[in-house]
Amino acid sequence: MNLKDYIADVPDFPKEGILFRDITPLMLDGKAYQYAADQFTQFAKKHQATLIVGPEARGFIFGCPVATNLGIGFAPVRKPGKLPRDYVSVTYDLEYGSNQLCLHADAVKKGDRVIIVDDLLATGGTMDAAIKLVEKLGGTVVGLAFLIELADLNGRDKLQGYDILTLITY
Repeated sequence: MNLKDYIADVPDFPKEGILFRDITPLMLDGKAYQYAADQFTQFAKKHQATLIVGPEARGFIFGCPVATNLGIGFAPVRKPGKLPRDYVSVTYDLEYGSNQLCLHADAVKKGDRVIIVDDLLATGGTMDAAIKLVEKLGGTVVGLAFLIELADLNGRDKLQGYDILTLITY
């Protein structure tokens, strides 16, 4: 299945000069959405994952079906102020400023084999922060799975040493 057929190009969003890749048409098509989830599930099976982690919010959209398919847990990576119990956090740099990601302190157990799933690999900053959270709690990141990779932004450079699956590359 050619998943690019299910991605809408939206020029000048969210600002002029940006070509936004809209994933909602893929999510609206049951067969395309299932195909993507199945590809991620096979990747996670190959790595004998014991936990799926997904960054807010689109990592939830693609990570939860994978966890359900495998009968394993899903741990959400959230922005500050969104987790109600004890959590660990990581601050990371953005082009202009910084951001923070959080994960419940009991979400990852020592020895967990973790696949982190998200919709987009761009610069790799969010994924690098998510990896640090998992590793801070004693988990082992055994793979990273993305629906889309924007190859010209060189996100893979920041994620060297990790097995990466992308279903669509631009």
